[in-house]
Amino acid sequence: MTWDDLDAHLDRVPGTVSAYVGRLDTAPTWTRDPDATHYAASTMKVAVLTALHRAAEAGTLDLDAPVPVVNEFDSAQPGAPRFSCAQPYDNDDAVWDRVGGTAPLRWLADRMIVRSSNLATNVLIGHVGLPAVADVWARAGARHSVTGRGIEDFAAREAGITNLVTAADLAALLGALATGASTPGQLATPAACAAMLDVLLAQEHREDLAAGLPDGTRIAHKGGWVRGVRHGAGVVLPDDAPPYLIVVCTTTDLADGGPSGDEVEDDACRLIAHISAQVWEARHRL
Repeated sequence: MTWDDLDAHLDRVPGTVSAYVGRLDTAPTWTRDPDATHYAASTMKVAVLTALHRAAEAGTLDLDAPVPVVNEFDSAQPGAPRFSCAQPYDNDDAVWDRVGGTAPLRWLADRMIVRSSNLATNVLIGHVGLPAVADVWARAGARHSVTGRGIEDFAAREAGITNLVTAADLAALLGALATGASTPGQLATPAACAAMLDVLLAQEHREDLAAGLPDGTRIAHKGGWVRGVRHGAGVVLPDDAPPYLIVVCTTTDLADGGPSGDEVEDDACRLIAHISAQVWEARHRL
């Protein structure tokens, strides 16, 4: 495979496919529309995770403190009524089982990533605030990504307040976490970055990027999906080559797995897995 071959294959895919591939702290080996904006879906949860750990390091919250698990949140649209999540569109009954009770922030953060819990995400945004998430994007060097609202904040959505990512910005965020785990960086201490990578390594949704890798390959990653959108963003840690970043964002009719909560493998998943497999084969040449 050559990168031109991969581009030619993707030229035939309906919609927009963006990608970023490269080793850490170097220029990318291959990109495709890396600055095209896509609806973020659940990939924005990595920025929420980072904001949470930054707040913990600043001493403004305790990751192990229990907090109320609620399902009513302030809208990002001024004057709009508070909103709630719908359980059928979530991916983690364990968080819903805690509604009306409490759970530690650290546990909620884990569920937000490994099971992509929307409810946990909104609870955490309520504690860290959207400005802190915006600060994470800025510190990572992101240029176009925005986390403007919580999940299922329909009043904000109708007002044009949205969540956007690009492949390049997701690579910048994950790259900063990966390099920050060994060298003090712009996002958090090495210990905090390593802890966040451990959460991403424990990802249970493995039907896109991870599906293109040999069994047992370590990948710290987060995907995102709603109907018409499917993304995968990760740091692959081969045993026989340096770590590398791979981000694939798709806005395409191939992503027909269903609304935001449906855990369905679709053609967009298979496309992302195919790209991941091709990059894996080229890992020594990145």
